[in-house]
Parts: sequence; structure tokens; C-alpha cells
Amino acid sequence: VQLQASGGGLVQAGGSLRLSCVASGRTFSNYMGWFRQAPGKEREFVAAITRTSGSTYYGDSVKGRFTISRDNDKNTLYLQMNSLKPEDTAVYYCAVGRGLATSVTDYWGQGTQVTVSS
Repeated sequence: VQLQASGGGLVQAGGSLRLSCVASGRTFSNYMGWFRQAPGKEREFVAAITRTSGSTYYGDSVKGRFTISRDNDKNTLYLQMNSLKPEDTAVYYCAVGRGLATSVTDYWGQGTQVTVSS
């Protein structure tokens, strides 16, 4: 499985960005999602959606501001990020795995930088 993420950039606080991740290849892993890693910090879970039922999950810090979605026809995963804050600044990675933690992630994308200025 290959994951190609895009859509990062520089935005002012309060602004919005939409990340995309195109997946190629076959996998039986049920979770597709996003993690992020800020400088000097561990990679943290952001959001996920299940391939089978479409159930969604969010990290506490992004609930109510970020929305994850998918387009199965295009094999594409999206992350709509609204009301961005400087603390959202990080490299965002799309991922495919068996759960919501890095320990059960099977495939990683290359990462896309999101920078939120204050």
C-alpha cells in the first residue's frame, strides 16, 4: 500500500486547510486516518475512519474542528481542518492500520507540513 498526502501549507490562526491522501494497493487494514508530529513531540493520533462502516474517531484536541472523510471511488482520504490554532502546527501523516495507535499502523504516507501562524 502506498499513501500520498498533500494539501499542507501555511495558514493564519482561525483559517482552514484540507488535507488529501490518495491510497494505492490492497489492504485488509480497517482504519484509515491521520497522525501528526510536532518538533520534539511524539506522533499523535488526529482522526480515523473505518473502511467497513465509516465510523469516525477524533483526538480530543481536534474534536469539533476537524472532519475526516473518504471517497472510496477515488481511494482518497480527506481531513478538513477548521479553526486552526498555532498548536496544530505539525507534519501530518496519513496512515492505514488496525487501530488508532502508531503501534498498530501498518502503512504511513510521507507527511505534509501544516504551519499555523498566530
